[in-house]
Amino acid sequence: MNQGFASLIRPQSTMSTITFSHIHPRSLTLLKSSNVLRVLSFPQIRIKQPTVGCSQSTPWESSPVTYAPTETAGDNFLKKTTNLFETLKSNNTAEVPVTNTEDVTDSSNQPVVQLQFHKWPMWLLGPSLLLATGMVPTLWIPLSSIFLGPNIASLLSLVGLDCIFNLGATLFLLMADSCARPKQPSQACKSKAPFSYQFWNMVATVTGFIFPLMLLYGSQKGFIQPQLSFISFAILLGPYLLLLSVQILTEMLTWHWQSPVWLVTPVVYEAYRVLQLMRGLKLGAELSAPAWIMHTIRGLVSWWVLILGIQLMRVAWFAGFTTRASQQQSAAADG
Repeated sequence: MNQGFASLIRPQSTMSTITFSHIHPRSLTLLKSSNVLRVLSFPQIRIKQPTVGCSQSTPWESSPVTYAPTETAGDNFLKKTTNLFETLKSNNTAEVPVTNTEDVTDSSNQPVVQLQFHKWPMWLLGPSLLLATGMVPTLWIPLSSIFLGPNIASLLSLVGLDCIFNLGATLFLLMADSCARPKQPSQACKSKAPFSYQFWNMVATVTGFIFPLMLLYGSQKGFIQPQLSFISFAILLGPYLLLLSVQILTEMLTWHWQSPVWLVTPVVYEAYRVLQLMRGLKLGAELSAPAWIMHTIRGLVSWWVLILGIQLMRVAWFAGFTTRASQQQSAAADG
């Protein structure tokens, strides 16, 4: 019995290979024998042995490396992964964005240089225009050619001279605003005037506007003697009041738009105002104006010279303040 059992177990490996390689559907009837079933039951108990002990595959099975890579395959996979990322950092790939960046930089700098080149003539054109429209008509055109006496024609002629200056001053301020803009068009340029500056500037302007009107009211009511006619007062101080109104409107617009020219706007108008009032002194002598109106004009000249000096002090303060702010920013950036 033991020998028979041993004889059946000896060809176990052979039986395992034969049964899986030569079994056909027609031979299934041969398995009805109990002995054969006993023989086939032993390999079923030891099914786990090929997964543990067998390291070689049969010829008809595919290579197991595809499903379970060895250490060498894993290293190759990682190397290919690093190579994949290295290809993204290749020389050809790096050269393309650098070239594109340089092209973009050159294309962005080119219009900026051209824009700055067009701004350079404004440094001379703006002041020249201000000189031609403001000083030349007042200094070189004789008053006798435009002043015919205390009438409407003389008043309109004087107003025309001031309108020519106002046109030149507006163009000058536009040029100054263009020169003050940053080099990069995308950067916003907003310069807000301090509230204290706006307040005191309006106080000075309103004072210079209301004081002559109060004197005119006193003269018309008989409080100031001798009386001065309205047309004579309009010739002497009418253009002054009109241009002062234009200055107030211009300053309010520069404050609202936050233009960088808010600091030089009063300087432009106040410098011409001194010349305008000096012209009024000459016309007062031709009109034989009362002494009180002549003293009023001299007082206005002194007032606006004082205000002009204060404005220039503010320009110097603002320049020093800007320099200190830029130094602090550079020190903070270095630190």
